[in-house]
Amino acid sequence: MSVLPEIAENAAAGAVSFSVRVQPRASKDEIAGVIEGALKIRLQAPAVENRANEALVEFLAHLLKTPKSAVRILGGERRRIKRVEIRGITKQQVFGLLAHDA
Repeated sequence: MSVLPEIAENAAAGAVSFSVRVQPRASKDEIAGVIEGALKIRLQAPAVENRANEALVEFLAHLLKTPKSAVRILGGERRRIKRVEIRGITKQQVFGLLAHDA
């Protein structure tokens, strides 16, 4: 599980995109490593009424010290594995999340 997540950098848009695997109804909000090329994120929010997606956006924005408006779910809104895009950050900041939680 120590493999790095696959991160795409879009220099023109000043954004990075990567996959996350969300585990709703966890005991606490945390990054739990990398699984199958996706960043595993455990969230307290349940997967009902879009609450887990909102919690995911808030959690990533908080960790990366970026506005919530810079975080966007590109796909997989109703699935555990989602593709997210975050504007105004670098790949290194995303890799830093893994070190931050370790």
